[in-house]
Amino acid sequence: MAISDWPIAERPRERLLAKGASILSDAELLAVLLRTGLRGKSAVELARELLEQFDGLTGLFSAGDELAKVKGLGDAKRAQFAAAIELARRSIEEKLQSGAALNSPGAVRDYLRLALGGKLHEVFVCIWLDVQHRVIKFDEPFRGTLTQTSVYPREIVKAALAANAAAVIFAHNHPSGAAQPSQADELLTRSLKEALALVDVKVLDHFIVAGNHALSFAERGLL
Repeated sequence: MAISDWPIAERPRERLLAKGASILSDAELLAVLLRTGLRGKSAVELARELLEQFDGLTGLFSAGDELAKVKGLGDAKRAQFAAAIELARRSIEEKLQSGAALNSPGAVRDYLRLALGGKLHEVFVCIWLDVQHRVIKFDEPFRGTLTQTSVYPREIVKAALAANAAAVIFAHNHPSGAAQPSQADELLTRSLKEALALVDVKVLDHFIVAGNHALSFAERGLL
């Protein structure tokens, strides 16, 4: 049954307008974005299938080009998803810039998942922080292939000095889908930490993002 055939009080959009977005389930909120479903399948049913297929909202928002393979997600719907994801990313970025990044570890993770989770190529990013650990800028100094990226400590030190940073949070993604640090990741982190120590810049963390997972070096005791 199409949503248009449902009682008005049960339709997601009407419920959102009448009672607020917080009362809607994840599937209902997605259905508002989707607007329409497929023949024989309502937007809510399609949304439920998407959440199951991609293991929840974070996985769905990190799916990237995989969404193009889903029947019923044409250019318009994928554009709506992309816009919603980018708005969420910018909202979290504003939150991080307005306060100390370490006071919002969940926000840092959410930002990195949205910013890096869906990328098909490997990127290395720096979140430069001042002495109070407030965000100065987000930087993406290196971009690589699907399997490897080259990060040069000298360039990172130059970027730290240019930003007048006192601390940094590193992150890079693993497009392969495994959020586990390799020996090369650990060696790189150690090398960057030692190089930045010479200019009094502290490495607070290094995250590896793979899909909807974000592993913290600090939490693993790897810093």
